[in-house]
Amino acid sequence: MSHGRRWLYLVASAAPPVLRIEEFITALQAEGWATCLIATPTAASWIDLDAVSGQTGCLTRVHSRPPQQQESLPRAEAVVAAPVTFNSLNKWAAGFSDTLALGVLNEMLGTGVPIVAAPCVKSVLRQHPAYEPSLLRLRSAGVNVLDPDAITIRAADGLADFKWEQIAAALRDATGSNVDNPWSANA
Repeated sequence: MSHGRRWLYLVASAAPPVLRIEEFITALQAEGWATCLIATPTAASWIDLDAVSGQTGCLTRVHSRPPQQQESLPRAEAVVAAPVTFNSLNKWAAGFSDTLALGVLNEMLGTGVPIVAAPCVKSVLRQHPAYEPSLLRLRSAGVNVLDPDAITIRAADGLADFKWEQIAAALRDATGSNVDNPWSANA
């Protein structure tokens, strides 16, 4: 891990867009972000952790490291939580840290580092009484929580996917990054 790189923590929970996380990582790299993926245990079981680690050059994290292990994550300049599920979003807003992913999200709230959250939450779950207060709590803590309806599409296989370029644009806005948009070549 070299100095001078802009590091981003990409925190992913188990929702269908995580199946295409490597595409997002490629675009983030094109924008100059060195990325560390931190996945919930279920999300980690859905993706090829070795492939992602090879792509990012950073060990994909799922569990906390033992205290005697020296390797730590590089200091992040931004965080993207994508996808973030109903369960993870509500636990995060309530301060639960029962996974490494949630622990990292909770710790990053107090750092002033820009955080973008991309929920992948079914419309019926968005009617649950815990959802809206969780959004309000995270937004009041400075998290840019994106509208699931604006960023979610159906992929050819029928599964939910993200308009990853919109998440990247929100990250650019949150960090003041002024880089060429690698998505424009894919449009």
